[in-house]
Amino acid sequence: MQGLLAAAVAALLIAGTSPRASQTNGNPLAFSDDQLAGARVITGFPGHNPSPALRRMITAGQISGVILFDDNVGGRRSVRRLTAELQSIPRPAASPPLLITVDQEGGLVRRLPGPPKPSARSIGALGAGFAERLGRATGESLRSMGVNVDLAPVLDLGRPGRAIFDEGRTFARKPGAVSRIGVGFARGLAAGGVAATAKHFPGLGAARINTDNAVQRIRLPAAKLRRNDERPFASFVRAGGAMVMLGTAIYPALSGKPAALSRAIATGELRDRLGFSGVSITDALGSVSARAVGGPSRTAVAAAAAGTDLVLYTSLGDAAKAQGALAAGLRDDTLGRAEFEQSVSRVLALRAGLATQ
Repeated sequence: MQGLLAAAVAALLIAGTSPRASQTNGNPLAFSDDQLAGARVITGFPGHNPSPALRRMITAGQISGVILFDDNVGGRRSVRRLTAELQSIPRPAASPPLLITVDQEGGLVRRLPGPPKPSARSIGALGAGFAERLGRATGESLRSMGVNVDLAPVLDLGRPGRAIFDEGRTFARKPGAVSRIGVGFARGLAAGGVAATAKHFPGLGAARINTDNAVQRIRLPAAKLRRNDERPFASFVRAGGAMVMLGTAIYPALSGKPAALSRAIATGELRDRLGFSGVSITDALGSVSARAVGGPSRTAVAAAAAGTDLVLYTSLGDAAKAQGALAAGLRDDTLGRAEFEQSVSRVLALRAGLATQ
């Protein structure tokens, strides 16, 4: 088997089928509606220790994993203790270990000690081989601290004068170069035992302002988006990439909704057009661009209806509201059960595959 996952997570290279029911990889049919909903939620939390509220949610199966920020980090040993403590909290039967995620891009966006220290722009200048070696070092470093998912690499195109470029978070300006360097970094992460996450689909290279801070409408023609901005993601998909993060900008040529909440993009573009069969995740849904749609209950249901697998919230309170709304959507048939369970199957397969490394 070739591709990004062959080196580290071959067992979860998803080919459009659900995982076998077992105690090892989880079985959605054994989950309650509450737990099915929780399997699609990632949350942030404050401090260096799991709070009682977070512990309760993990024990009840109401979240699938966590995201670490600066507030959670005291040093390598501190992070290792924290992640071990999180994984030791009892979970429902047949529930694989948690996803422990972090934004470890390099440059301005680097939450934990260790590589990558250079920005994506600097990495890009040194080529795909360097990116792969650095990706492997990053994966090994994260894995040693108990982190199993890197919310990187950024596969957005570098357009001068635009937010992502100005922040130094893009590898290159041209789609081909971004593809080679980004896939190289992702391949290295996988070889180091960590799942890579390509972001921010279908591409934030043309956004003038970070979507954390303002609603952005990217008014590129659909043909140009597909030919240029989506091209690095297509390369990542062909290489067997594990995860893709959808952004929250609006692309009027494709949809009137933020990408992560749009079925035309999350399912139509990513899965149907590019053939992605891995796990998709939203960008943070507490951002200004997402909040313009509504609160956590509304955005969670919209993301799930769009076909995005995991919803990401930085606040534990928002995550709890999102989980409750997803469970209610299952109970009242607002959300289709068959598709919901397929999504949960993908997430459980990812969690189980990473747990074997």
